[in-house]
Amino acid sequence: MIRAELGLGILGTALWIYCLFDVIMTDESRIRNLPKVTWIFVVLITSVVGAVAWLVAGRPQTPQRSLPYKGNTGAAFPEYERPGRFVPTNPDDDAEFLRKVRERAEAQTREAKRQRLERERLAAEQLERERERRRGSNANPGPNATGANGTGASADPGQSADPGTNADPGKGADPTSEPTAD
Repeated sequence: MIRAELGLGILGTALWIYCLFDVIMTDESRIRNLPKVTWIFVVLITSVVGAVAWLVAGRPQTPQRSLPYKGNTGAAFPEYERPGRFVPTNPDDDAEFLRKVRERAEAQTREAKRQRLERERLAAEQLERERERRRGSNANPGPNATGANGTGASADPGQSADPGTNADPGKGADPTSEPTAD
């Protein structure tokens, strides 16, 4: 007999402590029938009777949804909890989902190919412009072309700007003539 009373006492105390912590930890906006402070006093003062009253009349009936922040109450019917919405258990069972995934993958592949072709086209155009620039500077020096020293003469002092003349005074103008000894 004493064991039964001791066991019931331990169960009653455990229930009372559980309900007290439950009242304290529950968000005030979800508590039913009475304010949170009143429920705390009811459970504290009346012990097991208050704990049973909390479980029956005060405790929220639905489990708490995880929302981004505490003050957010969410929409009346969040996207996946709307009445009548069919949600397949396996993504492979949803043909529309698979079709959209396939279309998105194909669109991404097309876009990647388009971007690659555009990069290749721009690189080819840049290479062609560089070739034209090099070809134009080598083939047609222009009327104001100057030598490496910027004077219009070549860099070699023995060569004149005119290919028919020789700038060396010791040599004659005729390339076939022999140099004279002075």
